[in-house]
Amino acid sequence: MTEMISTQSRPAGEAGRNYSGSLLEVDNLLVEFHTRQGVAKAVNGVTYSVDAGETLAVLGESGSGKSVTAQTIMGILDMPPGRITGGEIRFRGVDLLKLPEAERRKIRGAGISMIFQDALSALNPVFPVGWQIGEMFRVHRGTSRAEAKKKAIELMDKVRIPAAKQRVNDYPHQFSGGMRQRIMIAMAIALDPEILIADEPTTALDVTVQAQIMELLAELQRESNMGLILITHDLGVVADVADKIAVMYGGRIVEHASVHELYANPAHPYAKGLLESIPRVDQKGQELYAIKGTPPNLLRMPSGCAFHPRCPYRRDNCVTDVPPLYEVDGSRRSACHYWREVLDGTAG
Repeated sequence: MTEMISTQSRPAGEAGRNYSGSLLEVDNLLVEFHTRQGVAKAVNGVTYSVDAGETLAVLGESGSGKSVTAQTIMGILDMPPGRITGGEIRFRGVDLLKLPEAERRKIRGAGISMIFQDALSALNPVFPVGWQIGEMFRVHRGTSRAEAKKKAIELMDKVRIPAAKQRVNDYPHQFSGGMRQRIMIAMAIALDPEILIADEPTTALDVTVQAQIMELLAELQRESNMGLILITHDLGVVADVADKIAVMYGGRIVEHASVHELYANPAHPYAKGLLESIPRVDQKGQELYAIKGTPPNLLRMPSGCAFHPRCPYRRDNCVTDVPPLYEVDGSRRSACHYWREVLDGTAG
C-alpha cells in the first residue's frame, strides 16, 4: 500500500517503471443496480489488465457496462443504487476495493485519473477553469493559490489552449467544446497519473477536433508512459491508437484481442457486426450493415448467450448455455460457442 500511495509524488515519465506487473488489473468484477423494477446486472464478470504505456480500448453499445466499470475503478460509482458484489480491482497489485476511502482518495487523480464524457457537465460553471485545474494541486499537494494558478497555466499550455495566461480566469462556457475537452485533459493529467481512463473523450466533437484530441492523448501517453483505457463505441477512433481491445456486450466482455487480430478477423459475431457496420470508402453506394434488434434489457437478460436474439449465427445451445470466454489463441478470448466457425466464416 505504501508504494501505491507514493505514486502521487513520482515525476512525469516514471509512471510504472518501478512495478513489474500490470499496473491495473480488473478481475471478475460484478456490479449490480438495485431498482424498483428489479436488479440490473450492469457488469457481469469483467476481467482485463493495462500495462504501462499500453492502450486498451473498451468497445460496445450504450448500456454494455463500459462506463460503469470505469466508475467502479475510480471509486465514484453511486452506491446506492449501485452495489459491487464481487471481483477485485488491483492497482500496483493492491486491491482498491479493500482500501478505506481516505486511501482511495489519495490514488484518485494521482495514480488513476479520468476524463469524463461531457466536459461541460463535468466542469463547474461557477469557477474559472484555472481555479478548477489548480484545485488538483491545492488539495493533493498543498500548494499555494499562486503556485496552483501558475501550474494551471502550464497545463493549459501543455494541452495547447491558445493564450493560456490570458484565459486562465475564463469560465467553462467561454470555451468551445474542443477547448473544454482539453481543459478536462489538463485536469486529468495534472498529477501525472499512471493510468488514465478516457470515457468517450471525442463525443459530440467534429472529426477534425476528434483527431486533435486523440493525437494529444497519444502524445501525452508517450511523454509519461502512462497506461490508457479508451472507452468508446466508435471503432474508427481506436484503429490507430489501441494496442488491445475488449468488446463488451450486456455487461460482459465477449471478445478480447489485440487490435490487429480483431480488425483482421473477429472471433465473436457481435464484434464482427460492429466492424461490418463501419462505412468504407471502397463500398460507395452499398447499404450500410446494421446489427438487427436492440441491446438487452439488463433487468431481463436473455437466457444463454445475451447476444443470441440478435445473432445471425445462433444455434439451439446458444439460447440455453452461457458461453465462457474461450481461449482462441494466446491472450485472445471469445465468448462464443462457435468462435472457430466465426473466424473461418463457416458459422451459420
